[in-house]
Amino acid sequence: MDVTVRPAAPIRGRVRVPGDKSISHRAAIIGALASGVTRVRGFLRADDCRRTLDCLRVLGVRIEDVGAEIVIHGTAGSLSPPPSILFAGNSGTTMRLLSGVLAGQPFTAEIDGDQSLRRRPMDRVAEPLRQMGAGVAARDGRYPPLRISGGTLHGIRYELPVASAQVKSAVLLAGLFASGETEVVELVPTRDHTERMLSGFGVPIRREVHRVTLSPAVPRGGPVDVPGDISSAAFLLAAAAASEHSELTVEDVGLNPTRTGVLDVLRTMGASVTTEAVREGPGEPMGTVSVRGGRLRGTTVAGTLIPRVIDELPVLCVLAAVAEGRTVIRDAAELRVKESDRIGVLARGLQALGVAVEERPDGMEITGGRLREGIVEAEGDHRIAMAFAVAGLLADGPVTVRGAESVLISFPGFFETLRAVRES
Repeated sequence: MDVTVRPAAPIRGRVRVPGDKSISHRAAIIGALASGVTRVRGFLRADDCRRTLDCLRVLGVRIEDVGAEIVIHGTAGSLSPPPSILFAGNSGTTMRLLSGVLAGQPFTAEIDGDQSLRRRPMDRVAEPLRQMGAGVAARDGRYPPLRISGGTLHGIRYELPVASAQVKSAVLLAGLFASGETEVVELVPTRDHTERMLSGFGVPIRREVHRVTLSPAVPRGGPVDVPGDISSAAFLLAAAAASEHSELTVEDVGLNPTRTGVLDVLRTMGASVTTEAVREGPGEPMGTVSVRGGRLRGTTVAGTLIPRVIDELPVLCVLAAVAEGRTVIRDAAELRVKESDRIGVLARGLQALGVAVEERPDGMEITGGRLREGIVEAEGDHRIAMAFAVAGLLADGPVTVRGAESVLISFPGFFETLRAVRES
């Protein structure tokens, strides 16, 4: 599907965005492993999260979609051997987190994905699971499909070689079935949704600045309220930040501090950003974010900030294209192994729109100025598609995004929401 986005008048309005993708995945998986019933409000009904539900159903979990809620009947950790290959589609979160779960089950299962997911490395999750006692076979030693032979696991101390919340989560989920404690050490803190949710489900877990320690237990099911996804909201907030006289408010959005790096970057670039928390505590904080538009300036995004903005970097690169001065993105080599090689795809797309971009192995340097009209390829990547749609709002002419249907992976209704804030 090709979508053409034309330059917009000021962006205005109050909107809500769909439920957080990361939290929706975890609510489904932890609810499936829990005792009792888990009711999830605000679950993201997008392609990636539906893949997780589909896989859990194949593993014998009873799941009901009753409109306002997803109702999950927990198995107390005892899943059923799957009668067929589990298919994760495009969802790396589904594959990596379920790998941790399957490592603790007394059967063998195979999990595969689409062509894009088959190009994403899985050795980073396979290695710690092997250390815990599971058998994990992968194509060429590191790519899907994965064949996982679960068994008797033992807890380990594992230091993440790459900042990855998905790997951390897989190890912690496997730790639910292990003998002894499981400890994950991360030199750079990553998103902590798994730790928060496991704690909320009654699992003994100790959280420190650079380590998480879990004791095996069966989670206890209960209600989960999923906030709006800050990564989805980022595309709308960014569009408003770069548009003169714009003012946009996103309500009921997640404000987990491991995910709000995008707001920090917008402020550094000169945008007026305010937040108002409406729920705080040990669970997921949420609230309202408002942005007023204006002239932006270039900045540097690097180091420990990268894990907090990894999903928002595509749209921040688009903002850099219209900001004054130079923006440098570095320490972001992880972008190379997302749904696409996001560094390469972004660089080519921005160059097609007349932007001066110097591509680097772990990022890029962007010289701001203006975006011209043009045609760009999303290459099957939902966040690239949405980022280039924002480019269309900010360019001096229409921008056509090829492969725009990929937005369904995380933000169904994205283009309708974009249209609404343009016309408010």
